[in-house]
Amino acid sequence: MKVTTKKLSDTKVELTVTLDKAELEASEKVALERLAKEVRVQGFRDGKVPMSVAKKHINEQQLIETTLDHAVRVSVPRAFHESGRQAIVIPEVSVTKYVPNDMAEYTATAEVLPEVKLADYKHLKAKYEDVKVAKKDIDEVIEQVREAYSETKVVKRAAKEGDDVTIDFEGTKDGKKFDGGAAKDYKLRLGSHQFIPGFEEGCVGHEAGDRFDIPVTFPKDYHNADLAGAKANFNVLIKQVNELTKPELDDKFAKKCGPFKTIDELRKDIEKNLASQNKVKTDNIYKDALIAEIVKGSKVAAPEIMVKDQLKMMKNDLIANLRSQGLTFEEALQTRGMTEEDWEKETSPVAADHVKASLCLQLIARDEKIEAEEELVDAKLAELREIYKKSKEAIESLKNPQVRMDIKNRLTIDKTLNWLVETNRKSSK
Repeated sequence: MKVTTKKLSDTKVELTVTLDKAELEASEKVALERLAKEVRVQGFRDGKVPMSVAKKHINEQQLIETTLDHAVRVSVPRAFHESGRQAIVIPEVSVTKYVPNDMAEYTATAEVLPEVKLADYKHLKAKYEDVKVAKKDIDEVIEQVREAYSETKVVKRAAKEGDDVTIDFEGTKDGKKFDGGAAKDYKLRLGSHQFIPGFEEGCVGHEAGDRFDIPVTFPKDYHNADLAGAKANFNVLIKQVNELTKPELDDKFAKKCGPFKTIDELRKDIEKNLASQNKVKTDNIYKDALIAEIVKGSKVAAPEIMVKDQLKMMKNDLIANLRSQGLTFEEALQTRGMTEEDWEKETSPVAADHVKASLCLQLIARDEKIEAEEELVDAKLAELREIYKKSKEAIESLKNPQVRMDIKNRLTIDKTLNWLVETNRKSSK
C-alpha cells in the first residue's frame, strides 16, 4: 500500500491510497468466502459449498465490487495510521482507479486531529492570587447564621427593612394582568432583593391592613421579554408584619450552631470553611488562566466537527440551567434579542477555545504520562450508579465501555490540570 498525504487545512487532509495486486488478492479471498456462504448448489449443504465450486456460481461483477469494498474498508484505517494523522470523522472515500486483480487507487478525505505545537507549559506566567479570608467575610456569615436562628413576632407598626411581611399582590401592565404577577399570602423579607427594584422599598412604611399601589419599571434584561423594560403597577395588601429578633452573639449562640463551646470557636470554623472555599475558587481561576496561556502560546487548531460537538454540549448545559430557572432556551434568546444563529456565532469562539484547551491538555497528559487510576474511575461510576439508581436506562448506559472511557478521560484531564497548578506554582516561587 502506498499513501500520499495532501494537507487541505490544519484540521483536514486528503490521502491518496494505492493498493497493489497482492492486497487485492487477499481481499478477493475474503470476498469469495463471504459470497460463498450465500451460494446454493444442488448436492451441497448451505454454507458448505467448496470454494472452487462456489466461485463458478458467483456473479463476477458482484465479486469485483465486494473485493474492492473490503480492500478499501480495511486499508483506510491503516492509511491514516501510516500518515500519522487521526481521523475524527468517518472519511469520505472516492475510488479514482480500479483494475480488478491488478491495482486500485482511491482518495480518503477527513477532518483529523490537528498537529499541536505546545507552549512551555511548565513555566507559565499566570500568577496564583491567594485570597485571604477577611474579618468582614466571617462577619457576613455570622449574620446569615443569626438570621437563620432569628425569632419572629407579629408587630403592629409600619414595616421596615429587615422585617418579614405577608402580602397579597397583583400586577398589571397597561391595566391588564400578566402571568406570574399575582400571589396571595406571599412571605417576603424586606431588603432581600427578591423582587424587582422598587417593590420592596414600596412596602416599607406600610402596616398590616394597608392597601396601596407600587409603580415599577422592569429591568431591561428581565427574563420575560414582554415585561423587559416595561412600566407596570402592583396593587399590594399587607396582611401581617413580623419583626425579626436575632440572637445575641455570645457563647450560648455558638453552642446552638454546632459542637462549639465559644463564639471564637465558631468564628474559627467559619474562617476554615471560607478558606477552603476560597482555595477552590482561586484554584479554578488559576487553572483557567493557565489553560488560556497554554492555548495562546501553542500552535493548535480546532476541528470544525469538534467545535460543533462542543457547541451542542454548551447548549444542552445552558438549557438545563435555564430549565431550573423556569425558562426555555427560546425565551432566554428573546430576552437578549437574539436568534439561535446569533447565539452560535457569539459562542463559537468560546467553544473553539474549549476544544483547543482539550487538545493541549490531552497532549500534556500523554507527554507527562498522566492517567487517572482505574480505582478512581470505579469510584466515579459507583457514585453515578448511586445518583441514578432509580433510572434503569441510566444504570444500563453506565455499563457501556465508551462511558467508562469518557469518565476516565475527564478524570485524566482533571488530574492534568492539578499537575499544571502544582508545577507552575513551584516554578513561580
